Amino acid sequence: MKQYEVNDETLAVIGIDENNSKVLEKKKEYLIENSSYEVMDYSCQYFGSSYLGRIDGSKKMLGANYKLPIIVEESSGLIFFPITSPENKECIWISLKWYQEVLESKEHTCILLKNGKKILCSISKKSIENQVMRASRLNLILNERKLEKIN
Repeated sequence: MKQYEVNDETLAVIGIDENNSKVLEKKKEYLIENSSYEVMDYSCQYFGSSYLGRIDGSKKMLGANYKLPIIVEESSGLIFFPITSPENKECIWISLKWYQEVLESKEHTCILLKNGKKILCSISKKSIENQVMRASRLNLILNERKLEKIN
């Protein structure tokens, strides 16, 4: 498969190792030969920026410095958040648009997506909820700025 860029149908990009990822879309799944970091970097470039540029923007908007959500594409509000450090080879990036809730049991944490798909991970529910709150705040700031331009 050619380079993959995230889009409105992308639910998550799941890092498998430093060279491979699994992409979940609304109706399809792909195994690709790129890390989740590379997918996010390429996607940012595809939409006219860079991963580091998006990170800098998120830092300024949120006043935070680590595990930052990014606006991959502004006009459609394509926002993704990592559940671990983006440099982690098994980092999972979740689309804020498709996130529904997180459930926790003794064995694992389950991220439930709006189309019914589930992602199991070992990250705590609280940590994921913090990431969702950051991404939601980033989305709110973006939408407020869009409204300011209209008015």
